[in-house]
Amino acid sequence: MSEVYFSQAAEWSDFLSKLKKDFRVFLPEAKEEDYLYQECKDSVDFSFNSYRAVQPLKSFLSYPKEKISGGYSQPAAVFDVVPTVVAGLKNCDLHSLKIQDFVFQEGIASDPLYKSRRENTILISGDCTAFKEVCFCLALDVLPHPAEGFDLNLSPLSEGFLVEAGSKRGSELVRKYQQYFIKAKDSQISARDSKRENVIGELRDNLCSKNLPVKELLQKIVRRGYNSATWRNFCLDCVECGACNFICCTCHCFLLSENKEKDKYARLRVWDSCQYANFARVAGGANPLKRREQRLRNRFSKKFDFFVDNLGVPACEGCGRCIEACPGKIDIREVLKDLAKNA
Repeated sequence: MSEVYFSQAAEWSDFLSKLKKDFRVFLPEAKEEDYLYQECKDSVDFSFNSYRAVQPLKSFLSYPKEKISGGYSQPAAVFDVVPTVVAGLKNCDLHSLKIQDFVFQEGIASDPLYKSRRENTILISGDCTAFKEVCFCLALDVLPHPAEGFDLNLSPLSEGFLVEAGSKRGSELVRKYQQYFIKAKDSQISARDSKRENVIGELRDNLCSKNLPVKELLQKIVRRGYNSATWRNFCLDCVECGACNFICCTCHCFLLSENKEKDKYARLRVWDSCQYANFARVAGGANPLKRREQRLRNRFSKKFDFFVDNLGVPACEGCGRCIEACPGKIDIREVLKDLAKNA
């Protein structure tokens, strides 16, 4: 069983200030109805975020554009990794690591840069105490509170936080800064569990009105809908900007290119999007995903068919970021509902 402690809310900023001496610390900052991650440059002023931030966790582990080799004789930039703390994560982001780790660490070769960042990033998560209209995590069996994958997890109570250590690294932090943590009481743990059940109930009630197909049917309806008019109808609103891929916590495709720097070539890695017209184009000019409807279908097939076959879970955590980011107002929930209707 994980270790559970209580920490005063007023002391949490001081605790993070201590970590800042050895780590870069990123905290979610409230911006109107959103939370945006900002690096703490000076003093630390921690404020608990009630739901997930705009940026996905993957943006701390594989950058949108980065140099992975400085020249023919220079090693990859893995040696430049700086120890980092990311606080305010939610369960949708922690769940997404199953996909990212599978791609970057569990294949034929392990990506050394991703691996190094992963090992040097402390994950401090927190329960969701509210949700956005676009959130549908529960429909994919992703709870609005973490159960694993974190180093420390915060559950807000009226007088402070319950802090659960979910890893060896998290336990070491608690022991090192034991002045901020006391053993949690059974009554506090019961209060946390009650708050969690309330949020689950509210989210379930909200989802009931959405009429989403159940998780167990998603692979079947995507497969059966291979030739569905759904793809043609929804692709008409797609402007091929790639926002849905870039903001998604599980999307991971990238492109390698070489840029000349003086007398050497630097190899760059940039995020790629399956909604781009040239995403699947090969050197000879052939393009198996030439049409927008094919590329839209590819996105759903990868998420709800390929990963279910290869990893046992869909590559979607119900965070709803893609819904907010899409300028064409394409809603992943509506696409799935349309497929189910025509299956």
